[in-house]
Amino acid sequence: MKAIRYAVMLAVSLAVYGAAAQDAAKPQTGIDSDIALLRADLQADKTAIITKTMNFSDAQGATFWPLYREYSTKQQVVGDQRVSMIKDYAENYQTMDDAKAQDFMTRFMKFEEARNKLAASYWPKFKKAIGAKQAAKFYQVENRLRLVTDLQIASAIPILQ
Repeated sequence: MKAIRYAVMLAVSLAVYGAAAQDAAKPQTGIDSDIALLRADLQADKTAIITKTMNFSDAQGATFWPLYREYSTKQQVVGDQRVSMIKDYAENYQTMDDAKAQDFMTRFMKFEEARNKLAASYWPKFKKAIGAKQAAKFYQVENRLRLVTDLQIASAIPILQ
């Protein structure tokens, strides 16, 4: 059970790496506190990667970063769905039955849909802010970071038996 707790903490901490300031406003103990700290670190790393890769002009940076912070905050809200799922999975992993598995998969599909819908809704905004080519480059960077995070989460969560 200790291994599952560690895997869940790692997975939850990776689940969303945006808007760490929201987490800081909530009273936290134990795993939630650890998650908030890891999220803050991950967001700082993500911002550094985006900054280095995008190499914005001053004008592009001035329009991109406020929009990105808004987008990141909304990613946090969507990602909280994943955090909740992972916590529930950990609680039910040992006793998962068909009904719980069905609920889990329904929630997972809704999470994926919400994440994709959010990205699609921000495409026109990023395109307007920094141009189509730079926006496409940002989405490539964002996608790579998301894929790495998804892989880390998937490898930390045990497969159902």
